[in-house]
Amino acid sequence: MIIFQRDIEERIRERLFGKDMLIIFGPRQAGKTILVKKIVGEFGDEGAYYDCTIALVREHFVEGKPDALLPLTHGKKVVVFDEAQTIQNIGAILKVFHDTYPGVQVIATGSSSFDLANKVVEPMTGRAIEFTLLPLSLSEIAHHKNVTRADLDLLMQYGSYPRIVAATTVSEKEDAIKSIATNYLYKDVFTFEAIRNPRIFEDLVKALALQIGSTVSLNELAQTVGATRATINRYLRLLEQAFIVRRVHSFSNNPRTELKKVFKVYFLDLGVRNALVDIATPVVERTERGHLFENFFVTERMKVGTLQTFPPDIMFWRTRAGLEIDVVEKSGPNIRAYECKWSPQDVSFASFLKKYPAAHTRVITPDVLVENTHTST
Repeated sequence: MIIFQRDIEERIRERLFGKDMLIIFGPRQAGKTILVKKIVGEFGDEGAYYDCTIALVREHFVEGKPDALLPLTHGKKVVVFDEAQTIQNIGAILKVFHDTYPGVQVIATGSSSFDLANKVVEPMTGRAIEFTLLPLSLSEIAHHKNVTRADLDLLMQYGSYPRIVAATTVSEKEDAIKSIATNYLYKDVFTFEAIRNPRIFEDLVKALALQIGSTVSLNELAQTVGATRATINRYLRLLEQAFIVRRVHSFSNNPRTELKKVFKVYFLDLGVRNALVDIATPVVERTERGHLFENFFVTERMKVGTLQTFPPDIMFWRTRAGLEIDVVEKSGPNIRAYECKWSPQDVSFASFLKKYPAAHTRVITPDVLVENTHTST
């Protein structure tokens, strides 16, 4: 089994034994368990790992009774609580334990936001540092192999989960992504939230899969699946909390001429998206390959953002006159604009630069992305 070196590991280590708990969020199967076991294993008998899905572990989590955790933490410097989102009101329990026993470095992982599991949300502001571990980035894959254009096409088809990347045959990749997409991804949503109409939920996910790279609105999605705007908004929030999709909104300093009500929805892993629509057709043969590449590039930028304390805002730009830019990153006063193209072509940024003359602009193609991966590793 390949153990991938994760770029976020160094940032986590830098925060050990400070004043805060460490929380690692990310989708199931993204590699959180392997990462935390690697870290805690280096402390020998002074480290401990616990799987919170096990009943004997869960019984030690009692709200308002931090001493109940002492049998798991006594004499330890570092303790990992994996899949902590399965514990009801985990935020409140960990906050009280941290306040009572600050000498123990707690690392908790969650395959969904703790808010999803908490019926009563207990903020941990000032007590926890949050990290996000997404499926593998190109730079992380490049630590282990020379990434080629053919590799990139496979990543856009089957996704970037560690199991998928490590698989050596197409059948192994297909089996793995089917397992992830059907057995893991929606587990937290259906466990913690009452989905009154699973068909509408599933229809929404399918509709989003068919519209990647396109602007949508709550009204449009509601009409498509036959639900209310409130239901669509709630289901989108749940999908975001479970790290399945991410909404991207429009960039605008002039709401009169630039669109604000529409948004785009990107899947945090294209293998999951394709498993819902078509996993078998090679990317180069697909009519939506340009949108697939745009989705891939956006998630790559999101993965870069997880390594930064203040990640840039990722948006798109579109005017009422139909002018558009695929991806806009804003970090303080700095603006970067990207156009994603499947093949090299001239792109004019003149209209955008007229409004934002200090912006940096660039055209990104699959070949450019692969080349950038080689130069950054």
